Amino acid sequence: MRLLLINAFRLSEGSYALRPASGTREQLVMDYENVAHLLADVEWDVNAGAKATHGDWAVEALEEFLIVGANRLPLVREGCESGNYDAIVLLGGGDPGFPESREIGRRYGIPVTSCAHAQMHVASMLGSRFGIIDISEKHNVQMAKLVVEYRFTERCTGIRNIDFPLPRPANANRPSIASERAKALAGEHSAMLEAAFEASEAAIEEDGAEVLILGCSAAYWMQPLLQKRLAEAGWDIPVLEGYSCAIEQAKLLARLGLDASGLAFPLDPPQRSRKRRLV
Repeated sequence: MRLLLINAFRLSEGSYALRPASGTREQLVMDYENVAHLLADVEWDVNAGAKATHGDWAVEALEEFLIVGANRLPLVREGCESGNYDAIVLLGGGDPGFPESREIGRRYGIPVTSCAHAQMHVASMLGSRFGIIDISEKHNVQMAKLVVEYRFTERCTGIRNIDFPLPRPANANRPSIASERAKALAGEHSAMLEAAFEASEAAIEEDGAEVLILGCSAAYWMQPLLQKRLAEAGWDIPVLEGYSCAIEQAKLLARLGLDASGLAFPLDPPQRSRKRRLV
């Protein structure tokens, strides 16, 4: 099996990037060590992503998600047209360009998966309701939009905001996610991880969550640490990060020989048209 992983966007070196703009394929997959075992049984490539045109910083605003989603579509089309891949995985929280990418994939019979979409579907297999642990007020807006778009409003208990926004000009004086990650991985106290733990307990006790989802790819590094911390506190609850879910969903669909429904994403022209479409 051959997978193509495509990052959401590519920033300049030395900007607000949380991962390098170039390097080995392992370096281009953020927190690669957490998904290496899932890629060990497949052939895979990674695209660093289209150069960001919304600004040289990470994405939080709806306008920015729309721009980077549109920029990613030519890369998806190129990957499909190459004939080299059995499935495409869109990396990055917030799923920019995902429905449109699925439409492209449908033309070629290639499944396309993305992080939040895969997480919500896996979460629905593990418990009745899931809660989202997210990084900032602005990013929460995109995640809430996806819950509605993916029709999970009855399964989602809500979004808990830990208030550690992405590196961008507006957040220049805010705590650094990169430094919080470094401290946590070194075994030191991380205020971001602590905030995620407190938000997780609130999602469990107050909201009724039975599964937890990390909303932003910049927070996916917390998954094994947060899972361990919750287990130590006595909480038997799964914590999901998007890269693992999207990669495994892509492998599943490819092995099943499925991509997407031709009624959900009609060909041009469709083989047959319905007289009525329900919403």
